[in-house]
Amino acid sequence: MTRRPVDLGTPERLYTVTAGRSRAVDEGFDLVTPVVSACEPSPGMQKEHIRILTLCRSPMDLAEISADMGLPVTVVRILLGDLLAAGRVTARRPHTETARADCSPPGSELLEEVLHGLRNL
Repeated sequence: MTRRPVDLGTPERLYTVTAGRSRAVDEGFDLVTPVVSACEPSPGMQKEHIRILTLCRSPMDLAEISADMGLPVTVVRILLGDLLAAGRVTARRPHTETARADCSPPGSELLEEVLHGLRNL
């Protein structure tokens, strides 16, 4: 099986698509962050932004968008950051470690009940 590169374009093209940026302003996009369009594309928008808004009419994650567009994840992350800053997409952020730390683990009583239920199966 021969692996095909994600983007067959030149590095100069990617540099142009991202306006010379190599990092997204908002680094909060995880590979599985669901993204949904908040509006329709408007005239004069960059064609990659239009494509993202079209793809995200129904929820789509960063990895799917990247694969569908044939662009590296880092480039799509930059483009999504632009759209998010402009209020053109919404994204449900992954839980942060601090949010996970606030959740208390299940008590030993609950775990014993689950174990008892599994043994009864």
